[in-house]
Amino acid sequence: MRAVSTLTLRERLPLYLDLIRWNRPQGWLLLLWPTLSALWLAAGGFPGWHLLVVFTLGTILMRSAGCAVNDVADKDFDLHVQRTAQRPITSGRMSVKEALAVGAALALLSFALVLTTNPLTIGMSFGALLITLIYPFTKRFFAMPQAVLGVAFSFGIPMAFAAVQNQVPSTMWWLLAGNLAWVLAYDTEYAMVDRNDDLRIGIRTSAITLGRFDVIGVMGFYALCIACWAVAGQLSGMGRVYQLGLAAASAQALLHGWLIKGREREACFKAFRLNHWLGLSVWLGVVLDTLMRP
Repeated sequence: MRAVSTLTLRERLPLYLDLIRWNRPQGWLLLLWPTLSALWLAAGGFPGWHLLVVFTLGTILMRSAGCAVNDVADKDFDLHVQRTAQRPITSGRMSVKEALAVGAALALLSFALVLTTNPLTIGMSFGALLITLIYPFTKRFFAMPQAVLGVAFSFGIPMAFAAVQNQVPSTMWWLLAGNLAWVLAYDTEYAMVDRNDDLRIGIRTSAITLGRFDVIGVMGFYALCIACWAVAGQLSGMGRVYQLGLAAASAQALLHGWLIKGREREACFKAFRLNHWLGLSVWLGVVLDTLMRP
């Protein structure tokens, strides 16, 4: 078998796709649906093809860049976690330098897209990049790093309003608060999968911090999320179709609670993987509600 360094670009492509979790689109869908919901609410309907393309591609690119940064930061921890031991950097198939180069290239492509918007949105993109770089290291000292991830995963919301309206109205804050609570819910489910490994290697997570109140905490986060999105919809003049979207999201949250109640590894992972459908339900509620307006 040839050394990794001698592989051609075509031969290295599967490594790059593995690095950015291309075979697991749930990750970027979790970012995309709330960002698109914000775009539609900010525009009062279809936001136009330009912004739709910018925010869709930008979301995918930045999530991919974040995966590269996360794997570099966690390379020593991932070695001791069953689920992550075979990631490209940890397994020795890719160097740290190469992974950072991939992440930087993806972030630059995303920034090029943002440059086609307005100064307020461009300025916010620097904050999004900063929190993306900081998040992986918070697992070493912060009791709930999922909250930092929530901020990182929510930056598309104010950027969407800035791109459409060139301002940040009160509606945005309710959407952002709801999204932060949603991230806390689904990433705690994710942390429940690795709790035993994380305790052994010393990583801090919300699942560890909440302890035996983890399931109650997750359901509380879901409740807060739906409540905040309900207020955002009311402030935006959303009607019954949007409320039906929230009802569908609520039903899915209850299903997740049933899945994680036994704290079984695979069930918790399944609950996490299903969360993008919850976000899709809310976005569809926004889209259909705006289409039905007179």
